[in-house]
Amino acid sequence: MSDHDVQALSGIDIHVYEAVAALVVEGRSASLADVAHATGRPEVEVRQSLAHLVAQGYVLPSGEEYALGRHDFEVDY
Repeated sequence: MSDHDVQALSGIDIHVYEAVAALVVEGRSASLADVAHATGRPEVEVRQSLAHLVAQGYVLPSGEEYALGRHDFEVDY
């Protein structure tokens, strides 16, 4: 796993992470389609961002959905 540095995340990564966090906290599904819908971004863009977030350990794949990984920063949702 690469360094866990929130400053290395792009604006889309932060936006996607916030969408996953909001969905999970609300007890809703955080699938690719759900996150794309929540962000208003194309699925291909969200898929790339989720892959980056998974590689960084911020988001964890859980079957067809995503769960929150470790984090050391706060998000607004």
